[in-house]
Amino acid sequence: MLDREGFRPNVGIILLNSHNEVWWGKRVREHSWQFPQGGIKYGETPEQAMYRELEEEIGLRPEHVKIVGRTRDWLRYEVPDHFIKREIRGHYRGQKQIWFLLRMCARDNEVNLRLTDHPEFDAWRWHEYWVPLDVVIEFKREVYQRALQELSRFLTWPPHGERRHSARYLRQPHGRGQQGQQAPKEAPAPEIVGCDGTALASGKR
Repeated sequence: MLDREGFRPNVGIILLNSHNEVWWGKRVREHSWQFPQGGIKYGETPEQAMYRELEEEIGLRPEHVKIVGRTRDWLRYEVPDHFIKREIRGHYRGQKQIWFLLRMCARDNEVNLRLTDHPEFDAWRWHEYWVPLDVVIEFKREVYQRALQELSRFLTWPPHGERRHSARYLRQPHGRGQQGQQAPKEAPAPEIVGCDGTALASGKR
């Protein structure tokens, strides 16, 4: 489904934990990292597509998140010709995206990268909000910067110097909750905050 200019409607997802760190996924068998994203199917609203992609790509359901904000309008990027299949070159130009900012209300082990037969990610981690754009495929970088900047207005930051830095890096080779390399012992687990703002668990393990 393309618009008149050749852009496919799409949604992007920036998922936050209680420390305003973002969910950062490593693409299957690649060295690039990105946020979850996916196309809007015919008849879907952007919000419906966002919830579907959230479950398909990282295994979270609507009750696991709370919508914090979204971009006001479409953000577009063009895809270079060598990434486009020959049969649609000249018709398809790229993606136009509505980006959603979500707050995760569940525990980390609710994430499941293997919910479908064609997973998008083979590892994930929490990263501070301003992600390194040099690990994002080049033609998406400007849209990532614009989405992060626009959605940052919904965040409340702690006083300077009190931000938490996470080195957590998680793999899921088989199924839900199976993790490879864990966070260093000195890094506290994030507090789990429910959608009503109440704490579900402390940072203690």
